[in-house]
Amino acid sequence: MRIGFGYDVHALAEGLPLVLGGVRLDSPIGCVAHSDGDVAIHALCDALLGAIAAGDIGAHFPDTDPAYKGIDSTLLLRRTVELLHERGYKVGNVDITIALERPKLRPHIDSMRARLAECMATEVDNVSVKATTTEKLGFTGRSEGVAAYAVALIESI
Repeated sequence: MRIGFGYDVHALAEGLPLVLGGVRLDSPIGCVAHSDGDVAIHALCDALLGAIAAGDIGAHFPDTDPAYKGIDSTLLLRRTVELLHERGYKVGNVDITIALERPKLRPHIDSMRARLAECMATEVDNVSVKATTTEKLGFTGRSEGVAAYAVALIESI
């Protein structure tokens, strides 16, 4: 078994789509990003890549590459899981925390868990997604950005 940790952050702006955990949310604000800006998946990819000591998401899917402009981050997660398999590992379990003031995420958590489990070819019980606010403190508290933290346990196939 091996573990990895990931973190990602994106600025928020009016009129952009908000995608978290592979689910598009109804929100007047969304992520400023080269891809779809899904911080939950980006943090998760970093955690999985870290667990196999394979660098970070930017090394594999650079934001300087036009091929990734606007890309659905579930495709990045699927490719990351393929890399795990190529190295002889599978997802054990993952745990993600998303820090965001609004919109409230509780109604979307189950959909996120299901979508992420599908992308990683694992059971929903292996995927934890939690949401928190920062009590109006810092950039997330002022709704200027969103942050996500992830840990992943991987196991030999």
